[in-house]
Parts: sequence; C-alpha cells; structure tokens
Amino acid sequence: MLSSTAEYALRAVLYVAQHATDAPVRVSQIASALKLPQNYLSKILHELTKSGVLVSTRGKHGGFELGRPANHLSLYAIVNRFDRIEARRACLLGAKACADRHACAVHWRWKEISEQVVRFFRDTTVGELLSGTGVPA
Repeated sequence: MLSSTAEYALRAVLYVAQHATDAPVRVSQIASALKLPQNYLSKILHELTKSGVLVSTRGKHGGFELGRPANHLSLYAIVNRFDRIEARRACLLGAKACADRHACAVHWRWKEISEQVVRFFRDTTVGELLSGTGVPA
C-alpha cells in the first residue's frame, strides 16, 4: 500500500520516537537497527526534517529527534511527504472521467475506502502506535 520510501520513513520515525528520549539518534543507529540502507535513509530523514516531523542536530552528539510530541504527530504528516495519499483516488478500472458525476462501477465503494484510508493516516498518531493500542490517548 505504501511505497518503500514512505514505509522506511514511518519505521524510522517510530524508531526515533522510541529511542531519542535522552539524546538524538544517529542515522547509522537507525539504519543498523532497522536494516535499511544508510544513504537512502539519510535522504528520507532530511526530507522529514524539512517538513518539521524531525529535528536534526549536527555534531559529535547530533542526530535526529521528533519535531513535535508523538501524540501530535500524525502518520499523515510522515507518509504524505512521500506518498500523496489523496492521489490514490484514481479510478480502479482505469477510466479517465471517473468522478462523482461520471462514476464507474466501483467508484462509490472505492471513494469510501479511500476516504477511510486518508482518515486513518490523519487521525492516527505516532503516540498511539507507541502505546501499542492504536487508540487515542
């Protein structure tokens, strides 16, 4: 469902949220723990820094930390930087004119599912995932 880039981003942010409680987490530590390519992960983390999801600190004791509290960081803010979630509303049957006014055979059901997916990413926070419940605190 997600691109590998968006998946790596989500996994990395969850790792940072779990491990950057006392000090920033280095790219090498994240890459090693998650078995991800370090150079590619570094680019992903810098994109997340640009969008405010993460904060980076340079230097000997540098690394990455969350840019906002985990309970205020939606999965949408992480994933949508790499995968345009709303763009997934393209017609499943490939129709170019598939819209509410010119709906294909699956349009209404697909639209409902697509909206649920967007709501899931917007309404679910990193904090909820860390709590293990997936339920708002």
